[in-house]
Amino acid sequence: MELMGSDLIIHAGDVGGPEILDRLRTIASVVAVRGNADRGPWATVLPIAETVRLAEIDLYVLHDVGELDLDPRAAGFHAVISGHSHQPRIEHRNGILFLNPGSAGPRRFALPVSVARIHVRDCRLEPEIVQLNV
Repeated sequence: MELMGSDLIIHAGDVGGPEILDRLRTIASVVAVRGNADRGPWATVLPIAETVRLAEIDLYVLHDVGELDLDPRAAGFHAVISGHSHQPRIEHRNGILFLNPGSAGPRRFALPVSVARIHVRDCRLEPEIVQLNV
């Protein structure tokens, strides 16, 4: 499995159900936000946005980057992690990493099934998109 060996798993929403989070927690600690498809009592405990600090690096996690209501650079974030479009993307804007890992769940449209890995080295983020063979 592509997530084995991870120190932390970040889920940017559209989880699908609490059992998914339970399975991920058997691999590593999990930070998850609620996506637009996450409904029901189990999903109400998931925040809309979350902050994560890794070493000296601050990440902002939300489901839909279109709902980003802050300037990540001014707020001191190094990266914004989002989902929603399910389109894997690594982009840098004004020195900030914008990362969408895609979707590891059922294939959506003609998009690849993917996750992202972020390696933190010397206070630098090294992201990569990993396509899953399903």
